[in-house]
Amino acid sequence: MTQIQDKEYGGERPLYAIHDTRLERITIHPGESSIKETKNIEAIDCRFEGKYVFWETYGLKINNCYFADTARSSLWYSADCRMTRCKVDAPKMFRRMKGIYVEDTNFSDGQEMLWDCDDVTLRNVKIENCDYLFMHTDNVRIENYRQDGNYSFQYSKNVEIHNAVINSKDAFWEAENVTLVDCEVNGEYLGWYAKNMRLVRCHLTGEQLLCYVDGLTLEDCTFGEDANLMFEYSTVNGNIKGNVTSIKNPTSGTLTVEGNIGELIWDENQKQPADAKIIHNA
Repeated sequence: MTQIQDKEYGGERPLYAIHDTRLERITIHPGESSIKETKNIEAIDCRFEGKYVFWETYGLKINNCYFADTARSSLWYSADCRMTRCKVDAPKMFRRMKGIYVEDTNFSDGQEMLWDCDDVTLRNVKIENCDYLFMHTDNVRIENYRQDGNYSFQYSKNVEIHNAVINSKDAFWEAENVTLVDCEVNGEYLGWYAKNMRLVRCHLTGEQLLCYVDGLTLEDCTFGEDANLMFEYSTVNGNIKGNVTSIKNPTSGTLTVEGNIGELIWDENQKQPADAKIIHNA
């Protein structure tokens, strides 16, 4: 590979169309599209300040690099990207990409990040200020993760998350094929209109959770005291450990509550549907 070390660049397209190149200790000052339309690039110990850095880049390894807050939209329209041990203060990272692997990396401004992507893996990642995260993104695998921001994972498909803390209002709206294992999820209106959600040993808080879900499975989950009016018009099966504040009008399924239910609400006629069975210790 060609090596470029200890250089500084600025302006528009200073490293346009390079390929098979290793960048070490490079600084990209403010400008646009500095490393656009490139192939087989390695960036190590670099600093990126300009916007639109890696567009149309195929085969990219980024290690121990820093993206300043001015480096917004730095990774778009690219494929086969591996990012490790980085610090990212730039918003709108990863858009319309396929094949993303991120490990040991923190994002301080995750606004509108990871939209319209496919085949995404995150390990040991923290994302803050991340409203509208993972919009229309499919085939996602996440482990050891924390996020703070609302409206996440909307319209996503095939999502599997282990050992995570997710603070997000309106998460997983209209998502499909979602599995959460050993997760804590805090936020209102979780999973509305989703299809095929499986939650294993999760703790959930927030109002009106998991309504209008087609195919909801709960395994040894627990709920906070504020989790009220849950499962309205949902098909729900499985078990809940501990007490729940209120359940409202699930349409079908068998749910065992290993504790008390503060309030069990059915439709206007207060009639339990024949296909909905709630077993509890009240």
